[in-house]
Amino acid sequence: MQSKITFPVLNVKMVPIDKVDENGYNPNKVATPELALLERSIREDGFTQPIVCYYIPKIDRYKIVDGYHRFFLARRRLRLKEVPVTVIDKSLAHRMASTIRHNRARGTHSIEGMSNIIEMLIRSGWDESEIALNLGMDKEEVIRLKQNTFFKRHLR
Repeated sequence: MQSKITFPVLNVKMVPIDKVDENGYNPNKVATPELALLERSIREDGFTQPIVCYYIPKIDRYKIVDGYHRFFLARRRLRLKEVPVTVIDKSLAHRMASTIRHNRARGTHSIEGMSNIIEMLIRSGWDESEIALNLGMDKEEVIRLKQNTFFKRHLR
């Protein structure tokens, strides 16, 4: 039986770059050489991947789920006025999990950033098993990151 797979990538639209915002929780870091390579890739090949966003109709803004570094380059170095965007409609917890899934194989995540994500997901009602499953981690890694947050808060 085939599961229901959606294809947001088929609904790409050009959005004014001034309507796109970073999400504030992305723990992904890209080293300078890789960022330069991404810039070269965009200059040589164009935008081959849209920026994945959540649309907030009340304020007519797009919050980035995946593609922050493409957005950064488009705005700061390439000085683009518009960027290709595809929209997903998910809760904040699911958007955070999606950000991590998109990023796990590209770049590194700071321990502090990942610990903060774990804390936010727990506060939103997710248990350790659900977090591990959705973020592509084993349960022990989730527990270590959870402990990191606890120690950081209580041993200051």
